[in-house]
Amino acid sequence: MYLDQAVLTFGRAMREKYGFKVHKLAIDAQFSCPNRDGSKGIGGCTFCNNTSFSPNARKPPTVDEQLDAGRRVIIKRTGATRYLAYFQAYTNTYADIHYLKSLYDSALAHQDVIGLSIGTRPDCVPDAVLSLLSEYQRQGYEIWLELGLQSSFDKTLDAVNRGHGFKEYQDAIKRAQRYNLQVCTHLIVGLPGETMQHSLTSMSRVLESRPSGIKIHPLHIVRGTQIARQWKSGEYQPLSLNDYVDTVVRMVKMAPEELIFHRLTGTAAEDLLLAPAWCSKKWLVLNEITRKLEQYKAEHVNK
Repeated sequence: MYLDQAVLTFGRAMREKYGFKVHKLAIDAQFSCPNRDGSKGIGGCTFCNNTSFSPNARKPPTVDEQLDAGRRVIIKRTGATRYLAYFQAYTNTYADIHYLKSLYDSALAHQDVIGLSIGTRPDCVPDAVLSLLSEYQRQGYEIWLELGLQSSFDKTLDAVNRGHGFKEYQDAIKRAQRYNLQVCTHLIVGLPGETMQHSLTSMSRVLESRPSGIKIHPLHIVRGTQIARQWKSGEYQPLSLNDYVDTVVRMVKMAPEELIFHRLTGTAAEDLLLAPAWCSKKWLVLNEITRKLEQYKAEHVNK
């Protein structure tokens, strides 16, 4: 069994909708965050070093240059010839609406870019942004608003210096849905102080808000972060591979069939990743998730 036979992956959903492969091209447009620039806090999230997640985060070139570089890699790797411009690093709605429009327009000016995926925080999506994204959608573009929630527990969000709570997420997704926007909610498994039950509860609460997609990934411990210092001092112990896989499988089993999974794991740059080591092995993790989902399906059928 392949993963996209076990769950509705983003890749499969795009193939079924458009008849061809669609891939996200990550863009770092050099945004900041309200918990980094002092408006809500300083230092950012305790786990955050965006260089570890974005291939363009170190001295990023222009949007056009990043798209050109990304497509050269992707066409060799997957054969995809149509793309979503994925504004990924930090908070990609945290600017004047006219500036945002100029950036989004520059990406959509590429003929092979069929839409946008905008990564942001629940407390940074004013109606002006939602209206702009909705207008792109009415023009026929594939539009996704990716809300970084990470956990539904305010105690956890406070502990990682997130700068917002679960109520802000609930408000943001309700307003986005009024504009008929597709929302992908991000959740992190393995946050400090959380158990499997916390992750399952967060999944349940998020499903009540009826997002169109979910993105799940493990907590990486990367250089230059507060969580790295906590790990080195013994204050934080990362998840094992088995615990992560078991948690994700249980989260997947909770979801309705039409929910699109944009990601079920994530990797970090090897020169920045400190722990857990298995986070650098994307296909090992995905294969384990697929195997356990297949095992569950077989047991369920036999019953």
